[in-house]
Amino acid sequence: MRKCAINAVVVLFSVIFTAGFDCRAQNAQPTKYQIEAAFIYNFARFVDWPTQAFTDASSPMVIGVLGKNRFGSDLAQMISGKAIRGHPLQFKECASLADATHCQVLFVSDSEKNHLSKDISALGGDSVLTVSETDNFIAAGGMIDLRIVNDKMRFDINNSAAKTAGLTISSKLLSLAMSVK
Repeated sequence: MRKCAINAVVVLFSVIFTAGFDCRAQNAQPTKYQIEAAFIYNFARFVDWPTQAFTDASSPMVIGVLGKNRFGSDLAQMISGKAIRGHPLQFKECASLADATHCQVLFVSDSEKNHLSKDISALGGDSVLTVSETDNFIAAGGMIDLRIVNDKMRFDINNSAAKTAGLTISSKLLSLAMSVK
């Protein structure tokens, strides 16, 4: 029974993931960063924030990038016109950690790899879901680490870091992670 439930969640996540792409014949294969953008969008759908993480019930959910924006316009396009639980999604490039504290989801670029621990600890107890593809991200206190395994995008979750920030990650998302700390 559990295997059937996990398979159903994988199928659901795959459908949600692929629904975000505008499929055209000339661009049949999405880029790595288009795939990561879809994952980030879907991570936000499977996380609950405390009410104080938003100014009010209809304020935007900000998805930001700290460091070099390797997504180009892919992440902004992925979330354009979408909302999660009444919060319209908004993209922001964060030039500093001060900007990052106004995000609900923060992708920490690999250009920040020399500052990971400092960047993550500077966010303190802010309710910011941190995501990266940088080595040692989970060990530095990050929450979701994206990586490619056997040519497929996979991820690890540091659920204890998320709980410390007041975030609740859905059990469906936790069941899809390669590892949960």
